[in-house]
Amino acid sequence: MEHTVKPDAEFRLSSILVPLLAIIAGVFMVVLDSTAMNVALSTLVKDFGTDLNTLQWVVTGYMLAQASVIPLSGWLSDRFGAKTVFISAIVLFTIGSILCATPNSAEWLVVFRVIQGLGGGCVLPVAMAYVYRLSPISKVGVVMGIMGIPVLFAPAIGPVLSGWLVEYHSWRWIFLINIPIGIVCVLIGLRKLPKVDRTQVPGVDKYGMILGPLAFAALSYGVSQGAESWTSDKTLIGLAVGVLALLAFVVVELRSSTPLLELRVLGSIDFTAGILVQWVAQFALYGALFLLPQFLQQARGFGAFDTGLTLLPQAIASGLMMPIAGILFDRIGVRWLVVCGLSLVSGALYQYSHVDLTTESRDVILPLIMCGAGMGMMMMPMNTHLLNKAPRHLVNRVTSLTNSMQQVINSLAVSTLVTILSSRATARGIEMQEAAAQSGISADNASPEALKQAAQMVLAKGFDDTFHIMMFVAIGGAVLGLLLRRGRRAEEDSSGSKVRPEIMHG
Repeated sequence: MEHTVKPDAEFRLSSILVPLLAIIAGVFMVVLDSTAMNVALSTLVKDFGTDLNTLQWVVTGYMLAQASVIPLSGWLSDRFGAKTVFISAIVLFTIGSILCATPNSAEWLVVFRVIQGLGGGCVLPVAMAYVYRLSPISKVGVVMGIMGIPVLFAPAIGPVLSGWLVEYHSWRWIFLINIPIGIVCVLIGLRKLPKVDRTQVPGVDKYGMILGPLAFAALSYGVSQGAESWTSDKTLIGLAVGVLALLAFVVVELRSSTPLLELRVLGSIDFTAGILVQWVAQFALYGALFLLPQFLQQARGFGAFDTGLTLLPQAIASGLMMPIAGILFDRIGVRWLVVCGLSLVSGALYQYSHVDLTTESRDVILPLIMCGAGMGMMMMPMNTHLLNKAPRHLVNRVTSLTNSMQQVINSLAVSTLVTILSSRATARGIEMQEAAAQSGISADNASPEALKQAAQMVLAKGFDDTFHIMMFVAIGGAVLGLLLRRGRRAEEDSSGSKVRPEIMHG
């Protein structure tokens, strides 16, 4: 995508504020809905009369849908024009939001969240392309910083806003508030976003489009069914289909001339080591982000709004650490940022593993700050490191791979941790029943309050065990981080080609 804006001397930021407003609005509502549901899940469990193992698909379905379209965003922009794709994605996301506000069953909410995710997956990468097009080369950093505001602000305000809406109004308003934002975004975009010429593009990887989402969805399904039984037909079929589809997907991608995900980049040892560390870190981080709100509401009894306010220090710490991490990355490289970041996360998870029914908001402020600081310390440096370590002729495809796989890892983290939580809570319940039987205490003679207290205690112990397992995952990631070698700074290669902006959305 070539620049067609005015030269630097004639450029004024005010000249692009209106189209930039459409971009920022679109990015804000997509990022907001990525974090808002974590606080609402416990309420949805009660409203729909189901369990967390079923409701986790509201999150995983959304993320898997995004993962399936992120690699296509650049191809779609070239084929149909960035303006058409961006506005269409906003329209689809808004329609999905309207649908998400209507269902009375968990199954339909999952379906509508998938529709919403298909729209949201294209918004951020195409928005990055427009930022590149709207500003001169020397001003891209400044404009990107402005667009980065919603990326940092939405995760901070998302849990608080979601909690307030859920507790004092209805969880449906989490989606309804997207309607006016989407309409304003579309109206401004139609009038003010510049039209980008289409370009000739190669054919799309049709088999990859089918096998990739099938593999990741089947694996997530198989893992989630493991909460009931690891030997059940549903679990075994899900895992078998997922593994076979994944193997077929890898073969297809390596043979395709236009692969959906460029797996050849894994031929670089440094890149492969880096992306493995990123996956482990992502698993630990998103697991912490997902599980703590569930503990605060289901075991501890917090309201949704109080839960959102409790989580706020984490987002603030992450936002404050990001610019510091960028400066440190240029000076010391990525290794110690990852090691220190995951060490902070593992320390936070250790403290989470000791929460109980007496835990208050003030008791988790320190671990929340540690987790947020660790997240901000390593996420962007890790993405930059992967770009630096990729073979130069494949660098244009790196962020499609990393961003898609981050969504997949997030979905697998949710499925796996919900499964672990269910199994550990069940095991703790059996232990408590056996201890009660040995003491001559019968559940038939216990009061309803005592039974409720015992159930909450069992659930809290299940959360403790799950956080403890995640702590070792984070420690493992920190140890793997020691293998990372300092990468070269990102720069133009000898031919003067640049990384394509439409896929630079890490």
